[in-house]
Amino acid sequence: MLPRLPMFRKLVLLIGDISILLFAMYLAVLLFYPNVKTATKFSAYYNMLPLMVVMAGILFNVNGLFTLARKKFAEIVLGLAVAEFNLLIVMMAISFLSNEFSYSRTVLVLTAMLQFILLALWKYLFWRIERSLLVTKSALLIGDEAECLRVIGRLNLASQLNIQVRYICNDSESNNWRSVADEIDMMIICSNLTFKIKAEIVHFCHNTGKQVVLIPDLYELFCAGIEIDKIDDIPVFRPRSLMPTLEQRSLKRVLDLTVASSALLFLWPLMLVIAILIKLDSPGPAVFSQVRVGRHGREFKVYKFRSMNQEAEQKTGPVLATQNDPRITKVGSFIRATRLDELPQLFNVLLGTMSIVGPRPERPFFVEQFKQDIPEYVYRHNVKPGITGLSSPRRTVR
Repeated sequence: MLPRLPMFRKLVLLIGDISILLFAMYLAVLLFYPNVKTATKFSAYYNMLPLMVVMAGILFNVNGLFTLARKKFAEIVLGLAVAEFNLLIVMMAISFLSNEFSYSRTVLVLTAMLQFILLALWKYLFWRIERSLLVTKSALLIGDEAECLRVIGRLNLASQLNIQVRYICNDSESNNWRSVADEIDMMIICSNLTFKIKAEIVHFCHNTGKQVVLIPDLYELFCAGIEIDKIDDIPVFRPRSLMPTLEQRSLKRVLDLTVASSALLFLWPLMLVIAILIKLDSPGPAVFSQVRVGRHGREFKVYKFRSMNQEAEQKTGPVLATQNDPRITKVGSFIRATRLDELPQLFNVLLGTMSIVGPRPERPFFVEQFKQDIPEYVYRHNVKPGITGLSSPRRTVR
């Protein structure tokens, strides 16, 4: 039995999908060319496998085939059929555009059919396991009495959602819902609450890691950026999680490693020149490290080319850099203006503490200040900080 670890289960599902994709291609070629020794282009099909796996991963993610537990199996089969059809079209187009007419289109069609059958069986098995591991979520229902009773009735009919209403709050103005927040997994917000109270509850849920669904009124149905779901025939808003999924993080990590390693391969001579110029310009190390706040609020050391005097903060402590700051060296002024001082952070990307693109990391001293002034600032730490991205409220020192 698989452990109750969503990330581990997704990894097992992904490995199983890839294995079936490869096996189906191998089986299709074997069936079409029963005598392997006489197949003139037998190895050519396997050159398509890496691209096929990448495209399948993207299409499966788009069609929601990595999250199975709370779906009906009919929805999974439909999503798989759409993904496989799109994958077949893409592979047909690539084989045509690459002028590889030696590829048999029959093999590609046979591969798609075998993949669909084998993946359907695999996902059915995994779906049953996921359903057996699915934990019932306890919910707090907030709204007037009539609407709460209606929602409870619909939830009883939609048993596959595994949602159990444990508490009901008919007086949202009193903030009684906060007293039971630690005992529930999610909050269901009815449509009759004021916008102010809805915003307060949503913000509270995001900060405490509680799931929240909203039953919209007519006006809110026109709002964009929120996923529409349903409890039986009652429409609900399900705000999209501010956390990137495992699939998104995995793809981004591959991209980060590719870009960072390629950049270091080509830029190391420039980095060597910058380091020499810094050493000639002022005493002290060419590269320095500084503690910053990263994903989930974890602290890490960021690496940069030194652009200030070595004693820049010995007397003042943490101070934000200003225009025409006297602490900045001559070489430091140039590399700061051109952002070349950020190049050593490519090593942070390789270490996994940073990404190529993401919010700029701040120092713990300033993070605490920003969190007081900007409550939404904490959401920046849902992702890894980046070498380039949206700037911080103010530029940090050095």
